[in-house]
Formats: sequence, structure tokens, C-alpha cells
Amino acid sequence: MNIFLIVLNVVVFVLLIGLLIMMQKKHVSFSKRVFTGLGLGIVLGLILHFTYGPTSEIVMKSVDWFSIAGSGYVKLLQMVAMPLVFISIISAFTKVVVGKSFGKMATLILFMLVGTTAIAASVGIASALGFHLDATQLVQGDAEHARAAEIVQKTKDMGDKTMPQQILDLLPANPFLDLTGARSSSTIAVVIFAAFLGFGYLAVRRKDEKTAEWIKNGIDAIYALVMQVVKIVLRLTPFGILAIMTSTIATSDFGAIYNLGKFVIASYVALAVMFVVHMIIIALTGMSPITYIKKVAPTLLFAFTSRSSAGTLPLNIQTQTKRLGVSEGIANFAGSFGVSIGQNGCAGVYPAMLAIMIAPSVGINPFDPGFIATLILVVAISSFGVAGVGGGATFAAIIVLSSMNLPVALAGVLISVEPLIDMGRTALNVSDAMVAGVTTARITGELDKDVYNSKEAQDLAEV
Repeated sequence: MNIFLIVLNVVVFVLLIGLLIMMQKKHVSFSKRVFTGLGLGIVLGLILHFTYGPTSEIVMKSVDWFSIAGSGYVKLLQMVAMPLVFISIISAFTKVVVGKSFGKMATLILFMLVGTTAIAASVGIASALGFHLDATQLVQGDAEHARAAEIVQKTKDMGDKTMPQQILDLLPANPFLDLTGARSSSTIAVVIFAAFLGFGYLAVRRKDEKTAEWIKNGIDAIYALVMQVVKIVLRLTPFGILAIMTSTIATSDFGAIYNLGKFVIASYVALAVMFVVHMIIIALTGMSPITYIKKVAPTLLFAFTSRSSAGTLPLNIQTQTKRLGVSEGIANFAGSFGVSIGQNGCAGVYPAMLAIMIAPSVGINPFDPGFIATLILVVAISSFGVAGVGGGATFAAIIVLSSMNLPVALAGVLISVEPLIDMGRTALNVSDAMVAGVTTARITGELDKDVYNSKEAQDLAEV
């Protein structure tokens, strides 16, 4: 009987995939297909959850089959993420104007990413204090203890390194190893390596324009090839979101979410406030926040469901260039840097809230101004090199808690609500990168206002 029900669930899922394919053949817009996939995933997930139970064998085996479309899609995005980060950074050097504008562009992007992370830390601290979050009041079960042990082991694997040693780890001693994503800091290492190659290209261009032109043509060719692969993968987005959302809803522990509801609410209040901050920044540049929301909604939706900033990078860059009117050079820089630097959700809000929660357990007054100021500074500095895939927030939390001499094991009490919170965190990370791109392009005069304000935005899957 179980096999029959599992097959039935898979058949229903395949039929929904077929519905999305029909919509694609009828040229229904990409955004509508993405939102349809989201809605269908929520409905199917709820049906499975309440019919069989989130931990039942039927649900687990059904979800295992769904993962071919869901996890498979995320893996494909991660497959193109590192090559895209690498070639996007180098390509950006060939597209931007060298001189004062180049330095201004890079400085503005980094300032936006790190500056907004400091603001995000402040917002997270305010939310945690406002909701009176205290880790000592949370009950820990077997799953929480196991998660705590895993976090402690990760801390040991990091070797209790000092902040200067952690900064040194960001440098690419073996860039080819980092291109495989072998280290938690591999993404920022690849960014640094690509930047060195970019500066090397600029040096060659000053001395030998003919050779530089050959290099540029080769880079453009590789970039075009990678982007074509990205286009192919992006067309699978509605199917991936359908599978991911179905699996997430079907297996969520609603009871645990209810028990930790205070932290979930506090987290989303902080994330929502930071998104409002993003809108204020957009408004201050003289552009419409409403237009921004409409243009970036599909990208943020995918970031929300996939929980992967790196996986969303292709959509991120496409959205900036094709929908927001950001120049390719700035979009490549902002998107690629945003994968590993200054992630507002994972590296800003989350570790700051954890530190405030955990502080009372070791006798520290979380309202102490000195503690708060130090925490904001540590969060901002440690926001460099946060991995843009699942687990990045844990990596950021370990660095911050260790630097503040707080017990990292207590972070394990949140394992049951981690996926739910991570959705919002990832969407905020991606929004921050796009805001940095729009703001920088606006200030440097490289924002195409006609594209930004156009009502007929190009379909991301067709570009």
C-alpha cells in the first residue's frame, strides 16, 4: 500500500510539472510560471503534510523523488555559480571604465554591502532585545543536542583561529582548489583570484593593447558560453520551485515552529525592517522602490525557496542588467561580491540575534552599550567570506560567537526552525546585492533609467 501511495504522489507531482510545461508552451510569462510553481508546491506540500504526517515513510520517500527536480535544480545552479563568479569578476574589469570611476565603483559596492550588514546587525540586535529573546529559556531535545555537537565540531575544525588568521584564510593559496568549493571561504577566495587576474588584464592593456584585445575577446567568449548555460538552467526555475516548496512544506515540523515562534517572528520582523531599509536606499537614489519590488520579485522568490545566494547568482545578475538597467560591469561585481561579502541576512541579522540571545547564559548584559558596539563591529568584519550556499549562516555565527567568547553550542537549539528562517535570510542577502548594484550604477551614472522604469520587463528565462 505504501508503494502505491508513493507512486500516486509522484504521479501527481509529475502532472503538476506537466501543467507548468503547458504554461511554458502557451508562452505564459516566466514570473507567472514561477509564482504558479510556488502556489502549487505549497498546496501539494500541505496535502502531504496533513494526510501522512511530516515524518512518515510515505512523505519521506515521496520527497526523495521530488528532490530530483528540487535539489537537482539547485545543484545545477551551484554548478554554474562558481564559474559565473569567476568569469563575471574578470569580465567586469574588461567592461568598466578604468581610473577614478573604477575605484569609485568598487568602493561604493563594498561600502554598500558591508555598511548595510552593520545596519542589519543593529536591526537584529534591536529585534532580539525587543522580543526579550533568551537562549537559556529554550528547551533542547535530541535534534538540538546533535546540532550543538555538530556546531562545536565545526568550531574545532576551524582550529579556534583568531580573527587575523580567519582573514588570512580568505586568501587563495590554491585557487584551483577553491574553484571546486572545497573550503567554506572558497567563494571569496575565487573573487580575490579573479580580481587579481582582472588587475593583471588592466596592466597588460596599458602596455600592449593588441594582446589585451585578444584577452578581452577570449573572456567575452567564455562569458557568453557560461551565460548560455545559465539561460538553459534558468528555464527550469518553475519546476525547481515547485519541488523545493513541496518538500519544505511537507516535511516541516509545525509543532517545533510553534514552540520557537517567538524567535521566528523576531527574525522576520528584523528581516522585514532591513528590506524596508533597502527600499529607503533605493528611494534616496531617486528611483522607485515599487518598481524595484516588481522587477526583483521572481529573483527574491527563488532565493527564498532555494535558500542559496550562490544558486541565485545567475538570476541576480540577469535581473540587474535586464530588468533594473544596471551596467554589466557593476552587476557582475555587485552580484559576485554579494555572494560572499556583506550578506545582510546570514552574516548580519542572524549572528547578531544569536549573540544577544546567548549573552545572558554566560552572565553578559545584552543591553550593555560596549557589548553591542563590539558586536556590530565584529559582525561587519566577519561578513567577509560567508559562503553563499546552505550553511553560510552557521559559518558566520561560529565566527561571531567565537570572537565574542560566547558558547557556540547554544546555536543548535534553533535547528528545527533553521530552514524557515533561512528562506527569509537568503532573500534579503540577494536583495542587498541588487540594491548595491542599483545604487552604485545610479551614483556613477551607469544606470539605464529607461530599462529600470519600463513596464515591460524582459523575461529572465528568454534573455
